[in-house]
Parts: sequence; C-alpha cells; structure tokens
Amino acid sequence: MSATRWRRSAALLAGVAVIGLTAGEAAAQEATAQDAAVAQATQTDSEVGLTVLDRITVVSRTGESALETLGSVSQVAGEVLERRMATNPSEVLFGVPGVAVQMDSKRAASTINIRGLQDFGRVAVIVDGARQNFQRSGHGTQNLFFIDPMLIQQVDVVRGPIANTYGSGAIGGVVFFETKDAIDFLHPDETYAFSVTGQYESNGSGWTTSGTGAYRFSDAFDVLGNVVWRDYGEYKDGDGNRVEGSGFDLLSGMLKSSIRPTENSELKLGWIGADDSWTEGSGAYDADLKQNTFTARYNITDDAASWLDLHVNASYNKSNLDQTYLTDAFQFDSSTGAPTIIPAGSQTTYDLDTYGFDAWNTSRFDTGLISHELTYGGDWLKDEVVTENAGGGSDVYTPSGNRTVWGAYVQDKITYEWLEVIGALRYDNYELEGGSTDNSGDRVSPRITVGVSPFTDETWKGLQFYGTYAEGYRSPSVTETLISGLHPNGVVFPFLPNPDLKPETAKTWEFGVNYAKDGIALADDTLRLKAAYFNNDIDDYIGGKSIDAGTDGCPYIPTLTPIWMGGSYVPTCFQYQNFAEAKIRGFEFEAVYDAGRWFGGLTASIIDGYTIQDGEREDLLTVPNSQVTAHLGMRLLEEKLTIGGEVQYNDVPEGATFADNYTLVNAFASYRPNENFRLDFRADNLFDEHYANPLNATTTDIIYEPGLTLKLAATLRFGG
Repeated sequence: MSATRWRRSAALLAGVAVIGLTAGEAAAQEATAQDAAVAQATQTDSEVGLTVLDRITVVSRTGESALETLGSVSQVAGEVLERRMATNPSEVLFGVPGVAVQMDSKRAASTINIRGLQDFGRVAVIVDGARQNFQRSGHGTQNLFFIDPMLIQQVDVVRGPIANTYGSGAIGGVVFFETKDAIDFLHPDETYAFSVTGQYESNGSGWTTSGTGAYRFSDAFDVLGNVVWRDYGEYKDGDGNRVEGSGFDLLSGMLKSSIRPTENSELKLGWIGADDSWTEGSGAYDADLKQNTFTARYNITDDAASWLDLHVNASYNKSNLDQTYLTDAFQFDSSTGAPTIIPAGSQTTYDLDTYGFDAWNTSRFDTGLISHELTYGGDWLKDEVVTENAGGGSDVYTPSGNRTVWGAYVQDKITYEWLEVIGALRYDNYELEGGSTDNSGDRVSPRITVGVSPFTDETWKGLQFYGTYAEGYRSPSVTETLISGLHPNGVVFPFLPNPDLKPETAKTWEFGVNYAKDGIALADDTLRLKAAYFNNDIDDYIGGKSIDAGTDGCPYIPTLTPIWMGGSYVPTCFQYQNFAEAKIRGFEFEAVYDAGRWFGGLTASIIDGYTIQDGEREDLLTVPNSQVTAHLGMRLLEEKLTIGGEVQYNDVPEGATFADNYTLVNAFASYRPNENFRLDFRADNLFDEHYANPLNATTTDIIYEPGLTLKLAATLRFGG
C-alpha cells in the first residue's frame, strides 16, 4: 500500500469511526424515559450490563477482560455469537479487526490469518487448551482446521506476539475456542436440560441438526454433550455460478465434564470429535478427515493464599486425512519423474498426533504501594507427522517427521494507582527431525508494556493509554524443513529440503487506547472502545523460493523429460528459505455501544505488509483486506425480538489485481418468546455481491464467495 493510499484509508476509517460513535450517541439521546425503564427492567448480563469487551477472556492468565488487557484482544460470545448463525470459523470471526480466514472452496478447512501472518503455526489456534496444528501443503489452504460453531461458547483473539504465555511460535497471535460448559447451559435451578436446533440455508441447500444435553449430578459434578450434523451442497456465487467442490458433510460432537473436588478447585475433562468429508480436485478424489481431541484441565485457586492460582493442562489431538482417488490419475513418479498411473481407489494419507502440556501459576502480592501479579510456567508440545503417498513413500508436499518445542516464561504485572507495567521473558527451544535431516535452536524473547490511566474525572477516568514492545519466535515446521522429491503434476522439478532454516523472529511495537464509559445518554447505557497502531518486523521470514538449476544446490537433470500430455522438466528447484525480512503495520479499532433498546458497534482495520529481499520490496501475499464493519440493531417487545443489520466495506491489497473492492450487507433477526424457544433468521450478502477474498484466490484460480444466503433456525429447549 502506497503512503498516499495509506493516509487516505486512515482518514476514511477514522472518519467512519467518528461518525459511528456520534450516531450511536445521537440514537441513545433519542431514547425515551420509557425505553430506559424497560431496558432497566429487562436487561441481562449478556445485554446492557455487559458487552463482550467486558467479559473475562480465556486467554488472560490474570483474570482480565478484553477491555482491561493492555493489548489487542477481542472476543466473540453470547448474543453476538448467536446472531452470526455461523456455519464455519470464518463466519464466527466476521468483523473481528485484523483477522481473516482462508478457506478456498473447501468450506470445511480453514487457515486463520492475523495481521497478515498465517500457516505453519504463526497463528496459534487452540481449542479447550489443545493446539490445532494439522496441516497439508499444496495449492491453496495449508491448514485443515475446523470446529463446528454449534460447539463454541466463546472465542478470544489476541493479535501480535504479546501472548507469549500460550506457547511457542505465535508471532501473529492466538485464537482460543472455548466449547460449551454445563454450568453455562443449565439454569441455576435445573438438574438437567436438553435442546435441539434445526437450521436451513438457502445457498447450497444446507441442513444442520444439533442436539445438546447436560446433567448436574451434584454441585461438584456435571456433564454436557453436543452432536452436530451438517449436510451442504455446492453454493452459488453472486453471479449465480455454482462453485465446484464447495459441498461438504460434517459430523461433530463433544463431551465435557466438570469435577470440583473442593470449592477452590476444578477439573475439566473433554473430548471433541469430527468426521468431515468433501470432494477435491474437480471431483478427482474424496477427502475424509477424522479428528479427535482429548483435554484435561485442572485449576486450584485459594483466596486465602494469594500465591496460589495454579493451572495444569494436558491434551492429545489426533488427525487423520484420507485422500481417495476416484479415477485413474496420471502423475510423475516422485523419485524418477517417469510418467505413472495412480489407480482409482488408491489413497494418500496424512496423520498428525499432537501432544501438549501446559502449566502455570499466578502469585499475587504487594510490595509497599505496588501490587504484583507474578505469572510463571512452562509448556511442551510435540508433533508426529506420518504421511504416505499413493505412489509410494512419504507425501511430496507434506513429509513425515517429528518436531518438539518447549518453553518457560515469567511475567510480572505491576500496578500502582494510575500506572501498570508488564515485564515478561520467554525462553523457547525446539528440535526437529525426519529422515537424515534435523534442526534445532533456542532463544529468549522479551516483552515490556506500560499503561497509564491519567484521568480521574467521571468523563475520562475510563481512558487508558498503553505502549508495548514484544518479540516472538517461530521455529521452522516439519514441511518447511523436510520437503523433498519431485513435483508430481504438470511439470517436474525437485523440492529441496533445508536443514539450515533459521527460526523467524518477530519484533512488534504497539500503541493503543482502551476506553469505558457508562451512563453517556441513559442511566444504564455503555460504551466500550479499543484502538491500536502496530508495527511488526519479522527477521528471517520463511517462504518458498525458486532456484535456477545449477545454482545453490539445485541439480540440472537433462535426462528427466516426461512425455505424458505435454509434461516437461523445468530446470528449477523449490525450497523454503529465510529469503527476506517482512514488515507489517496497521491500525485497528473496535467499539461497542449498548443502550438496551438500541445497540451498535464499529470495527476497522488497515493493514499494509511487504517483504524486502536484496533491497527489493515486494507485496506480502498473505496481507488481507483492510475493512470497516458496522452493525446496528434494536430490541423490541420487552427484548424478546431483536432485529438489525451489518455492513462491511473491504479494500483489497494492491497486489491482489484479480480482486476488486466490495461491500457486504447482512441482516439478522431473532425472536425468543420464552427461555425455552428461539427463532433465528439471517441474510448474508443481501445484495448478491460477486466478490473474491484475495486470500482464497490466485491469478489463475479465483474462488468466488457465496452470493445471497438466507438462514432460518429454530431451537427448542427442555429443562427440569
């Protein structure tokens, strides 16, 4: 993005932010005293009294809300999550500043992008404490992450490397999905409850059925289970064209129990399973993905012993993908390059076992007038990758291998009246091996944050400024280090392993503001606001690079001349290298206003990113759209009926010449006549916009997103 375009976009988004906030206050001022009385009589914690920015985040190790965090943290939960009626993680994260999702046409596979960084662990995706590392390289989406939105209780997003207590590698940030709990599903006076949801989507004739049940054996033991079935056909884009390969079948389930041995301790045991299938390669083969995640999380806290707030987590995640050829496939042998035929029924398999362990404790104490929250702990993670190619040997794109990463950290949050200071150090170590290749390394990464709340008067006392410098460290993945063999389709050339890959090091500056104000126009209205500017420099950035034959270890193979269908040997090689320095900067804004009858919000993100290699600047291809998203709604009939809409403007990166800017308009409504029945309606892409997400497209293969999609759902609940 040029400097002129950057300034123009910044001015546009700043103007929209001011207009949005002004409109929110004007709407609030028009509310009558009767509206205020109704709101006060009917409000709940999930509505006027508490916005999503006020909720305690799962990613906080010191019990902070998103608003209280001196960093860029967002949350999707409660009423917001319900009205999304999401089918996939992309719809769950709609409008979260700085976050984008790559899915290609495969709606059952997602790669999450934060601030222009994605793939190979740059963004840590965590479900109930279990890291989701499954990855299959190729053309398109690298990661195959999916969790059904019906299973989710809340999602917390941390942008940037400030979440250094959540494991190695997350130089882009962390996305933590917390699944449903019995204690949240059951009413205080209930022993058991059951709900069933049926949902239909017009685009692709998609059907969803979900059932949830919970039972409270005692105050010390409860259990919850959930099953979701989705059956979706191929969707149509905004021009009415059917998008090939976008249909899928998903079966997901979970079981979670909470055991409380004492008033101050809790053990959560969980299982999440998925059985997903779809068709790829223009109908050339079926893909079947089975995932099973097992978690155990223990916490003990004693208010009488301020030094004790101990958490111990263990997880095991097993992912198995079978790719079955439906017809005979012509390829080149990965060892010789000779033409070969892969018979129908053959399989390429990708298996990943991820083992994780995480433990930390927070001790709270005072030294004079200064309060401390000292957090210290460590984590260990191991990935075991086993792949088998239908033509024999390990898969070319995704080789077999093992990687172990572990680390330890210490963080002290110091508070003195209007001043907060956070200092942290993290040590990382990794070891990687496969075949005859191995790699290892370690590093210490610092973080320092200073926050000030300089005002004491009623209008501005909720205003806080902060500045952060943080570093992050990502070790190379198995694929980046070990990829080898010959390209199997179209043209033939070697992939070269690289045992000398260096880890990536991210160095981020961030300056932000948090603001909370109650009673702006009404006695019980709320305004919550977060904004931040960031600058992230990544040293030793890893990316794929083409190498001319005869140079830098790339062999020239004149005898390798495949003849099938015009295939040929290309005198080049492909290798992952520390080829450049990446620079990413941006601005993010998030505001929520709630006055009971009226509510609204505005999010915005501007982002620019590029790499520098040998003094030459090139666009960073993983930079997502800059966006402005606004929503406005109202609650009627004593807050039983909620209606509203969303508008999102997308400014595509300059490098995405094959995609145009676009605007999406959505509408939503829900009717809850009582606590046991709810109707939901949503219209996505109301005006049938024909558009492509640049992350899902290339100059030769553009995946257009769904056109108008109408959703209708009904939920019936029983309890006693």
